[in-house]
Amino acid sequence: MRNALTAIAGNSNSIELTDEEIFAAHEGGKLQIGLTAPLDDKRDLSIAYTPGVAQVSRAINLDPELAKRYTWASRLVAVVSDGTAVLGLGNIGAAASLPVMEGKAALFKKFGGLDSIPLVLETTDVDEIVETLVRLRSSFGAVNLEDIAAPRCFELEAKLIEALDMPVMHDDQHGTAVVVLAALTNAAKVIGREAASLKVVISGAGAAGIAVAEILLAAGITDVILLDSRGIIHTDRGDLTEIKAAYAARTNPRSITGGTTQALDGADVFIGVSSGTVPEETLAKMSADAVIFALSNPDPEIHPEIAHKYAKVVATGRSDFANQINNVLAFPGIFRGALDAGARRITPAMKVAAAEAIAGIAAQDGLRPDYIIPSPLDERVAPAVTAAVIAAAADAK
Repeated sequence: MRNALTAIAGNSNSIELTDEEIFAAHEGGKLQIGLTAPLDDKRDLSIAYTPGVAQVSRAINLDPELAKRYTWASRLVAVVSDGTAVLGLGNIGAAASLPVMEGKAALFKKFGGLDSIPLVLETTDVDEIVETLVRLRSSFGAVNLEDIAAPRCFELEAKLIEALDMPVMHDDQHGTAVVVLAALTNAAKVIGREAASLKVVISGAGAAGIAVAEILLAAGITDVILLDSRGIIHTDRGDLTEIKAAYAARTNPRSITGGTTQALDGADVFIGVSSGTVPEETLAKMSADAVIFALSNPDPEIHPEIAHKYAKVVATGRSDFANQINNVLAFPGIFRGALDAGARRITPAMKVAAAEAIAGIAAQDGLRPDYIIPSPLDERVAPAVTAAVIAAAADAK
């Protein structure tokens, strides 16, 4: 068995991956639990377990806040999925999603220094998921929702934020949005524009598209048009879901109707999170020095070679092109910052602060059309995001 995949490290080095090495690396899973206290003799055992541990349990029983100091729960992230929207694979179920959740937990450890536990649930019922996590709430300090299909992901995140007194974030929504805002902040500088003046079109009104719209609005970018599979979202459409109707009232200030062609007429920015395709002829309607973020994987809505004909700055979700929009730039630092700050919520201000920190790293290096966002492997990013989130949390107190 030697089916081969090709991965790209950075922007130039091709790496061939074989099935043998991929499956060998995943055998037995990618995670293990390590010890933070010795267990070398009877005295160690008596301290770590019985009888010594009873003293700690008694103390926590009298003062539950002590659990934050004497257990790992306050530093532990639960990575939760129902397997309904996994990467580019779709609804593959809980068991098949577990390797991805293990990978996410590994990223938390590598980039955020946080322990995390993958929890894949054999239910797609929102209330059942909420009930399950509420019952487990004493076991962890934050929840990272992952690969949960829209529109249930919106309801689930909202209900969990209310039910759990801890940071909760659906990374497919907000991690993507944070990195998009960071990249767009720097792209605006490259094309010599104020970000707030940009006319932005977002293709895709699912989890990522809605979150991108939300963070752009929070950052002061008001001329935002959302597109779904039926065209521009506007207040006169009678086929909108509740959440799309809410964004119809908050976006599209020029009341544009129609489809992609009408939306892109005079637009400065295209952000694709739809897995669809965009006809090349519609791109010619965009403004001079346009910005195109074609983020669907593995096939961008617009291939970069075509996008460069019409745009000065181009980004994708892939590592084999310049300007990769990758969630790993955001979520480890956001969760680390929220937990370090003792925050009970991940707020819009924290997300905007995270985006500003990511953008600032690239700006320090000198911006150019093919460099508006740091590498996902840049070790400066997570500490900068952590510090920015802590500062935003302090400002909110």
